[in-house]
Amino acid sequence: MIKEKAFYKSFMILALSLALQNLLTYGVNMMDTVMLGRYSQDAMSGVSLCNQVQYLLQMLVVGAGEGAVVLGSQYWGKGRLEPIPHIIGAALRFGGTMAVVMFAVVLAFPKQLLSLLSNDPAVIAEGAKYFQIICFTYVIFTVTNILVASLRSIGIVRIGYIISGSTLVINVCLNYCLIYGRLGFPELGVRGAAIATLVSRCVELLIVIWYLKYKEHRLNLTLQKLLHIDTSYIRDYTRVSFPVLINQALWGVAQMVQTGILGHLGGNVTAANAIAVQVFQVLSVVAYGAASAAGIVVGRTIGEGGEKRLRPLVTTFQVLFISIGLCTGFLIFILREPILMIFGGTLTETARGLAMQFMLVLSVTTIGTAYQMACDNGIIRGGGDTSFSAKMNLVSMWLIIVPFSAMAAFWWKCPPVIVFFLLKWDQLYKTIPVVIRLRSWKWVKKVTRA
Repeated sequence: MIKEKAFYKSFMILALSLALQNLLTYGVNMMDTVMLGRYSQDAMSGVSLCNQVQYLLQMLVVGAGEGAVVLGSQYWGKGRLEPIPHIIGAALRFGGTMAVVMFAVVLAFPKQLLSLLSNDPAVIAEGAKYFQIICFTYVIFTVTNILVASLRSIGIVRIGYIISGSTLVINVCLNYCLIYGRLGFPELGVRGAAIATLVSRCVELLIVIWYLKYKEHRLNLTLQKLLHIDTSYIRDYTRVSFPVLINQALWGVAQMVQTGILGHLGGNVTAANAIAVQVFQVLSVVAYGAASAAGIVVGRTIGEGGEKRLRPLVTTFQVLFISIGLCTGFLIFILREPILMIFGGTLTETARGLAMQFMLVLSVTTIGTAYQMACDNGIIRGGGDTSFSAKMNLVSMWLIIVPFSAMAAFWWKCPPVIVFFLLKWDQLYKTIPVVIRLRSWKWVKKVTRA
């Protein structure tokens, strides 16, 4: 274990800064869920299905951004900043292309996509209204988040939560006006929530552009620098990012499949899953922040040539991750009932009971998530090994989780809570391959040029 207090102070500041950014980012979807949940259960369920497509985009954007973070943090550790704008330009090309494709698919086939996730006509109808507007945020969201992720590679994190905080405030205020028809605005329901999110995403992009133009002086990013890049760095970026993108895409699609399995068990199950997932995302932000911070620290350490410092660093991170998992699981457990009180009387008793059961499951599996996800996406990926996660999740999700959960739901007719557990228990057993990979030390790889 590392004993220097300065290390813990600097790491926790970085981790909590990233956690705050994640909290504010997830808070936008959370407030849509809560405020629409008080409007109507069908509206909340329909938007939760649309958010699964948004989650897939978010996973792809994370993948595109993580490639820039892994490369950028190692170049930062070497004291070389000149390649980083070329890497950011490559990330924007990859991410922007994926966002345009998703925008076109959602705009053209909204109801067809939603019918894959639910068989409830009322839920699909509400979701389609939301889809028709929210898809216009996809490209804006992608550009903003890749730029913010790229700045993390050189230790700039504050702008991330400033942007996310502004988005949350604007979104909540406009939700209040446009969902319920307050302060002279029309009552638009799910369309109002979508318009609120679109406006807040536009403000996000304007803030990051302003910051890059007037406040960021290390990289001095300009539109010309991002458009006219050294294309040889695209090969470097692709080599590092492609496994991450594959992993994130598989994970995002798998989450949609999981939502589809639960969605075909009825509207009450869809509503309960929507609440449980949003609660998990909000309360697990510290674990995800710690993972991102660990990736930056590990990448920078390798870039500096400090491989000898990795052993105590990795041991310290593992203890921190387990501690964070225990605290997060305890919070989910004790906050189950207070959270459900927020939704008032719009939830049916069946949906309320299922949400309690789902959150109980998450209070246990979160411990595994905080450890294995942070070790995998933080330490191992930050060390330059971006392919391990893709291989592990390919086997776990598509050969174990999805087949067994589908059989439990549709063949064996198991109760929804059993199906939900089978969809989440990979967070526990994946600790085994992660520990084996960590102890092999084969994940330490230099991905920068000499």
